[in-house]
Amino acid sequence: MAQKKKTGARVMRQEQIADGIFDLRLKTELAGEARCGQFVGVYPKDRSALLPRPISICEADPEEGTLRLVYRVVGKGTAEFSGLKEGDEVELLGVLGNGFPADRAKPGMRAVLLGGGIGVPPILQLAKELDCDKTVIAGYRDSQCFLKEDFERYAKVLVATEDGSAGTKGNVMDALRESGIEPDILYACGPMPMLKAVRSYALEKGILAYISLEERMACGVGACLGCVCKTAAVDPHSHVHNARICTDGPVFEAREVEI
Repeated sequence: MAQKKKTGARVMRQEQIADGIFDLRLKTELAGEARCGQFVGVYPKDRSALLPRPISICEADPEEGTLRLVYRVVGKGTAEFSGLKEGDEVELLGVLGNGFPADRAKPGMRAVLLGGGIGVPPILQLAKELDCDKTVIAGYRDSQCFLKEDFERYAKVLVATEDGSAGTKGNVMDALRESGIEPDILYACGPMPMLKAVRSYALEKGILAYISLEERMACGVGACLGCVCKTAAVDPHSHVHNARICTDGPVFEAREVEI
């Protein structure tokens, strides 16, 4: 695995696209290395915060040399990032993690991409990369369906909202069942209850599912051990049933992990 590097990035632009959700575009050499489902560590200016904040990659454009990060403000670090303006400089660590294996969805297969809440942004790059029939099912709290129009450029899009204000009332699994679609492969990113439901569905149907467990990450670089998950197989190094989400994942084949 290539050595992860700390590098500078320049803010191209930033806008708020929903309540507490920000869309940040960065000019960085890391754009050429990024793959769907990976993330970068963004360093706050406040040096009392020693570790970078892990933020998933929404889009990467190697030709333009840009990364798109869509994130939710949840604490001091992300609150600082929300104030970034065009021309500001930030430090990144990356590219981090093992992403979605887009090559597992072959032409002729039907792929369903499931995103819930702030798990919606990481599947946009995946939607761009997949070369097969694909449907995105995005789950939101309410009618602020951020990134929906972006997804519509690459796939059929279905929406689920908790309050029923748009699309199916309920969650992404409710929308999947309502659609009548029979997927050959699933990709998912979102809160743990959603990922558990996706895993159960995949096991029941006997289909491949790749799930991103990124919601449980803390430092993002394997230092804090705050994101260990239980695995079906024994780790060859530690000889126990566990894996670090930030370095071994965040994407796992659903049968590999016990959640």
